Amino acid sequence: MKDTGKSSMVRLFLRSYDDFKARLRRRLGCEDLANDVLHETWLRVDRMEVPPDIAQPSAYLYRMALNVAADRRQADARLLTGSEVEELLQVSDDALDPARVVGGQREVHLLVSALYELPARRRKIFIAARLEEAPHLEISQRFGISTRMVEKEIKAALTHCAGRLERKVIQRFGPGAGKQS
Repeated sequence: MKDTGKSSMVRLFLRSYDDFKARLRRRLGCEDLANDVLHETWLRVDRMEVPPDIAQPSAYLYRMALNVAADRRQADARLLTGSEVEELLQVSDDALDPARVVGGQREVHLLVSALYELPARRRKIFIAARLEEAPHLEISQRFGISTRMVEKEIKAALTHCAGRLERKVIQRFGPGAGKQS
């Protein structure tokens, strides 16, 4: 059995293609972008299930094309520009300095050692909070403790690790924020 709802949208899209293209070209200011948007819209129209009863199917299809253009604009805004990519590729010589690399490896080893010096539960809570980025409520439920206890365990783990790495801990939130521990 043929899907007449889908076929009618496809036929309308094909009949109105040139009109949509001209309207999009005027609206978007670029023929290439209008073509790309129309192609993406075609893919959506071709894949769509039978649409609900639409009073103005032509307006619906044009709005769909405008939504595709908006989605594309958002995606393009997240991309790096050519100069930003070039800047990232210009790695400074001191970033690859052997002394810095060795120092970084030393700190990683110290941190791992410091983590294994922690009691098992504290280490697991710290890893869940910092590496897994689990919310405190989820961690408290996982370990059967209060969220306040989770915060205390994380603070104790941070203090211990900072001491082993010879670093100072600066509290960012709560009473005393901004002060060194």
